[in-house]
Amino acid sequence: MADVAQQNVGEAHTGETRRDFLILTASAIGGVGVAATIWPFIATLNPARDTLALSTTEVDLAPIQVGQRLTVAWQGKPVFIAHRTPEEIKAAQDTDISQLREPQADSDRVQRPEWLIVLGICTHLGCIPLGQKAGDDRGQYGGWFCPCHGSHYDTSGRIRKGPAPANLAIPPYKFTEDKLIRIG
Repeated sequence: MADVAQQNVGEAHTGETRRDFLILTASAIGGVGVAATIWPFIATLNPARDTLALSTTEVDLAPIQVGQRLTVAWQGKPVFIAHRTPEEIKAAQDTDISQLREPQADSDRVQRPEWLIVLGICTHLGCIPLGQKAGDDRGQYGGWFCPCHGSHYDTSGRIRKGPAPANLAIPPYKFTEDKLIRIG
């Protein structure tokens, strides 16, 4: 009798093991099926390929002469690149930042003093300021001028006069070589 009871316990134990195995296997297959079904929906949340292509822009600075300015596009926005003259650098560095609406030292706005890289969008209503082309009105402070509402920016892209509430924004960028930058 004891042998029969021991045999039944052994079968019951084996049955539970098989049941546990089947439940675990079915759950794993079900989980893989759910993941395979949901993955395409999750993938649609990723940025599109054309957006990723615009996420960074490389710019060769070598052809830009001292005093010249260049406009490039990054994420559909204009980026102003100015190869500043020694006079423009000095004017930007000598400005009393305590008198500015948004106080920022020139050294906080540039990685190298001769290169200023800013988003070319007026911080008032999103216009594109003048000052990139030769002959453009550069405003009272020699930087950029937004004729829509009269905002004046200096040679460091800081707001000096007019309704704009903030300085021209600095996009994320880094020098990958001596004369090559990557924006974004």
